[in-house]
Order: sequence, then C-alpha cells, then structure tokens
Amino acid sequence: MSERKAIVIDTPPTSNGDLHVGHLAGPFMAADVHARYLRALGRPVVFSSGTDDSQTYVLASARRKGLTPENLCGQSWHDIKQTLVDMGISLDGFAPYDDRYRASSLNFVTALHAAGKFRLKKVLLPYSERDGEFLVEGLVCGYCPVCLVESRGGLCESCGHPNNFDELLQPRSTVDPEDVVTHREAEILVLPMEEYREQLIAYYAEKRERLRPHTIGLVDELLAKPLPDFPITYPISWGIPAPFPETEGQVLNAWVEGIPAVMYCTAYAAEQLGEKHDDDHELWRAEHDAEVIYFIGFDNVYFWGLTHLALIMAHEGKYVVPDTIISNEFYELENDKFSTSLGHVLYTKDLLKEVPRDLIRFYLAVSCPEHQRTNFSREGLDKVAGRRLAEPWNRLANQLAKAVAESGVEGRELPVSADARQRAEAVLSRFRICYELSGYSLTRAADLIVAQLDRLNREALRSEQLGDLFYEVRALVCGASPILIDLAAAVAEAGGFGITMDAPALYAMAPFDLPLIGD
Repeated sequence: MSERKAIVIDTPPTSNGDLHVGHLAGPFMAADVHARYLRALGRPVVFSSGTDDSQTYVLASARRKGLTPENLCGQSWHDIKQTLVDMGISLDGFAPYDDRYRASSLNFVTALHAAGKFRLKKVLLPYSERDGEFLVEGLVCGYCPVCLVESRGGLCESCGHPNNFDELLQPRSTVDPEDVVTHREAEILVLPMEEYREQLIAYYAEKRERLRPHTIGLVDELLAKPLPDFPITYPISWGIPAPFPETEGQVLNAWVEGIPAVMYCTAYAAEQLGEKHDDDHELWRAEHDAEVIYFIGFDNVYFWGLTHLALIMAHEGKYVVPDTIISNEFYELENDKFSTSLGHVLYTKDLLKEVPRDLIRFYLAVSCPEHQRTNFSREGLDKVAGRRLAEPWNRLANQLAKAVAESGVEGRELPVSADARQRAEAVLSRFRICYELSGYSLTRAADLIVAQLDRLNREALRSEQLGDLFYEVRALVCGASPILIDLAAAVAEAGGFGITMDAPALYAMAPFDLPLIGD
C-alpha cells in the first residue's frame, strides 16, 4: 500500500507588502521544516501557498499608500515569492491570484449555494457616511466585545474570537480615523455555523491530542456558546463578485475563499511536480485520503479551524478535513509588536543581506513562538546563532580537519563501530520526535543541534575513532537538515551521501571536508 500524500498548507499571506521576519518565524518556517522532514522520509508531499489578494487589508493599505489595490497586489506577490525563495522555503508551488483562482473559488461556493447551504440574513454593518461605503474586516477597527482589546473587524487577533457585523465597540475607519462611522442595514448571505456544531465537536474530540493548548482552549471557548453566522457575501467593492441573484452587486467575503484557495494552490503546486488532475479540488477529494496539515498563526484559528471546516463539512463528505492544525503565537521585534504602519519592522530581505540564511533559520527555530509570544532581537541573533551554532560547528570542523591531516587517513575508509551506529540512530530518533506532528517543535530540534554539537566537540578532543565521528556528524547533519538547509547540502555533497532520517548500517566511511559556517 502506497503512503498517503501529505498536503502541507501555509495559509496564503495577504498581498499588502513584503514578508517581514515575524511572518517567517511562524507558519512558513514550521511548514517548510515539516515538508523537508517528510521528503527526507520519502513521503510524497505537496507544499504550497499563494497570496490572499481579496482581503480588505489590501484595500486599506493601498489607500494609505496612495496606490491602486491591483498594483499593490502585483508587486507584493513578486516580493513575497522572492523572499520565500531567498529564505529557502521549499514550496512546490507559489500560486498566482488569477482567473483560474477566481473560478476555483466560485466553483466551490456555487455548489454550496445550489445545495441550499447558505441563508439570507439582514445585518447591521459599520458604514462610512462620508464615503458612502460599508466598512468590514480590515477597513474598520474598534474594541473587541470579548476581551476589549483594540481589534480589526471580523476577528480579534488577541483573544481569537470573531466580532461580526455591528459587534465592534466604538468602530472607526482604519484609513481615516476622523471619519464618522455609523451602522446601516444590509442583506447578505451567511453560513449558519450552528448547523455544524455536532460535526465540529466530533472533529475536535478526535483531533485534540494533536493540537496545541491555546488552540484547544479557543475552540472550547467558541463551542461553549452559540456559533455566530459566518458571512459569505459583503456589500463592498473589493473582492470576487458574488454570482448569487439574492446578493447582486456584493462580493465574496475574502475568508470564504480560504479553502478553495488552498485547494487551488495544492493543484498548482502538484502541476509543478509533473502531476495532472481533473480539477483544482481533485487532491482534496475524500477518496484520495490525503493527509492535510495546516500551519497557521493563532489569530487564524477561528477561520481555519471552525468556519473553513464547516465549509468543507457542508460539502457532505466530498473533501478531506485537516489531520492536524499546528498554530503559533505572535513574534515580536525588539520586545514590541511588528508594525509596518509605525515603521517597527524588519524585512526578511534586508536581514538576508547581513546574515547567512542558515543562521537566520536556526535563530528563528530557537526563538519561534510555539506556545507563547517570543522575541526577535538583532543582537540576540548574532549572539545565539554565533555561540550556539557557528562557533561550535566551526570548532568541530577544524578539529576534524586537523585530526585527519595529522593521522594521514585522508581518502581512506575508516571503521564505524556498532556503538557509533547505535548513537547515530538514537540522535536521529530524537530529531524525528521533534519533527513528528504529535510533538512538533522547532525549538527542541534546535536545542538538539546545540547539544549534539557540544557532545561531538568533546568526543573530537579525545577520540581516536575518526570513522565513528564522521559517521555521527553525518547523522547530526541529516537530522538538522530541515533547518540548516545550506550546511546540510554542502556537507552531503562533500561526503557523497543523501539526506535521510535513518542511520544507514555503514561499517566504514572515508573522512570528508566540513565547510565552515560564515565563510
């Protein structure tokens, strides 16, 4: 029986600018490391993303910058794609937002509309009296009705709860805070989330052991009270025009596009791998039994973990549901929130001009916000990556090069003991535990790299078993390869071996040159 195909999803970023370091520290690094790990196991993987052009955040950002939203989206798509390439994020495809994307989204929702899954509902929405337009999602802010923290429309980034329609307290425009915001009635289509309560409860009863505590806590809070209706359409101008006769002139809520968008991204990426399928949703069909893995920020748990799940469930078994949802918390910059509008931001492309990407990836793994807010510090990057990775690795490389030269064994096959094979497999077993979804942790994987470098440096000082040392270096590099991508590639080429997550039963191996980090 062939292994299940893994569909690794990094939720498409909003195309209102390039990616800063905070974007990379969460879902993108986590998704990339897991995809690389699965490939090293020999698993079939499709890892994809794209951009989320329909978000009202694009419209708000474009207005503040004096650009057209179309121009902002186009430039952002190219900038984001290049940043991901430069950081070594191993996407199989970064899908364009095009007519095919729009058609894929419409096919998904029109099937639900035809099946009678949506309801017409009269709601009150924030309204700009000056501009004569409704303000939703990224166009409006106010205080969250649940936690009273400053929030944008639709969802509170702090507590994770939705704030639909007229629930924001003291709403105001995000483009012009002086604009007078009132409320006006509109008739829109909604998905009645309460109709999927029992299915959602059953899903989380089955999956909760593989979810992080904060995700479980939010889901439990949300399911402890009636679920609000999920807006399918909005009476605004930016987005994909909704083709429903009841809501003429409205567009799809950008959040509705999430699931068909990642289905389309999956199809696009699979095509880059040489696969051909009947339609953009094919790989997600239940009969293929793919393993779908989400990597998301905590602020997206409500949409991806409830509303999007309900949209899949509304298709009545046609598509698979995600096997695992790996969430992360916020990542701060110098102990303050990343803020593009306030200029408190560090773009990844700028950091890459100063620091080798392996050192950045290592530091992001060490400091990634897996369970709580963590902090990026430029001084911390130099100190941590230097002292814990670059210096001990370079010390080990120099010690081994000196030992090989002094012993005159260059090019000779050296014996590898049974103890070394056992130690190498033990190390790789620990890496596998870090990378498996049941206990997924980049921080622990980075700590393991540090601990093993320390051990091998001590062994190099007193061991005469060079064959054992090179064999164990090989194992360490393979285990670290999803994080230290450039070092792993260079060492594997020097040693003439492939990256694998199991220690091969070698009884001899020749020494090889270890590249220095930072050279």
